[in-house]
Amino acid sequence: MGTATQNGEPGKARLGALSALRAGGAFIAADVGGTNARVAAVRTDADGGIELLSWQRYPCDDYPDLAAILARFLADHPAHAGVDCMVIASAGVVLGDEVINSNLPWRISQSGLRQRLALRELHVVNDFEAAAHGTACLRPADTRLLTPGLEASCEGTALVIGPGTGLGAAFRIPRGGSATVLPTEAGMTAFAPGSERELDLLRWMWRQGNRHVCTEQLLSGPGLVNIHAALRDSAGLPTVPMDPAAISTAARAGDAVAHEAVRIFCALLGSVIGDLVVIGSARSVFIAGGIVPQIVDFLPQSDFRTRLIEKGAMRPVLERVPVRLIQNERLGVLGAAIWYLQYLMQDERREFLPVSQSPLS
Repeated sequence: MGTATQNGEPGKARLGALSALRAGGAFIAADVGGTNARVAAVRTDADGGIELLSWQRYPCDDYPDLAAILARFLADHPAHAGVDCMVIASAGVVLGDEVINSNLPWRISQSGLRQRLALRELHVVNDFEAAAHGTACLRPADTRLLTPGLEASCEGTALVIGPGTGLGAAFRIPRGGSATVLPTEAGMTAFAPGSERELDLLRWMWRQGNRHVCTEQLLSGPGLVNIHAALRDSAGLPTVPMDPAAISTAARAGDAVAHEAVRIFCALLGSVIGDLVVIGSARSVFIAGGIVPQIVDFLPQSDFRTRLIEKGAMRPVLERVPVRLIQNERLGVLGAAIWYLQYLMQDERREFLPVSQSPLS
């Protein structure tokens, strides 16, 4: 998804917004996932860093739309009433006024948000574009190393990937004191089996009526459910509705089918990460999303690492790429805030460039 921007005022007014933020003004940053929406009031501190004034998580299914969630946040935190700038990180596709995401229980109407919340400025940014920006402010305690012996921080491009309600991915490319982030729709790419068992999964997905089997249909929360259902079907067992948490719990309790489902998921995760590292020439990997924390203890005993590095001639490169699990639930709102501040600063630089140096339109 590209970035959508709706501004009530032209660029010079946005320079005023930057000045207001530098003077201690606040704005709202939201991270909208398929299960939860995380909302924060944000301002910059004296050193130009990000400070979260208030933060709250809301289950999406409990509200009729995003505007209701944001209105609830403002009602719960009356000190932020009157804040009229907002940036929203969300998966999906912008079509005209709406953000459409098949994993959300409702569509996001930009004009509806502006009207109901009296917003002067509204931005919608890809959720993993925001997550990639957010990795810039992670502390060591915010991550868990999944590749022992590769603790050194690597400069260069970072891959941020996350199986959750769907599968998101983005690349963060450092540029001096800032960064360029390239969002992707990696979850929509065609699923590539790497074993006979995975070929059986692909055939099972075809039998369910899926002409295009995309990666996130097997590498996400619903994907783990699909893997488990396929394995039970192939074993001649009746279908038992189970969510990802129940599958991981059953795997720990010794359920053979659930255990195999989790191991296959871990192997697929490694394979997809390896592919994306090769594609983007990434030097480090950060895993976000809500599924991997539930199964992280299975990774060392699975084919996760093997499938990640076994990419032919690229194996020596992949063996040197550290992989970290992000353990900071506020990553999305932090990243959305960083994106917004970078956007304002780009406007500031553009405004004061001599005409001959202005960026080409």
